[in-house]
Amino acid sequence: MKPNTPATVRETRPKVNKLTLFGLFAVSAMLVFYALEERRPTYVLAFAGACVLGSIYGFLQGAWPFGIVEGIWAAVAVHRWRQKRRTER
Repeated sequence: MKPNTPATVRETRPKVNKLTLFGLFAVSAMLVFYALEERRPTYVLAFAGACVLGSIYGFLQGAWPFGIVEGIWAAVAVHRWRQKRRTER
């Protein structure tokens, strides 16, 4: 077993690239907007937009099932946004 020298630790550290940061942003936005959904319908629509970003991320990184499911969640969120808007009028 190699000792934990700085060079060894650097070799095992996961690489963070632009795609990973994009995915982190998308999923973080989904979490924030989901938590805020009860405050106003705009946050439901923002959640839908974040789901679209998550879907794009899934397809770009090669996890197409994740991309498809996130796309479906976006459609569900848009539907919920429309219903909430109607009930507020």
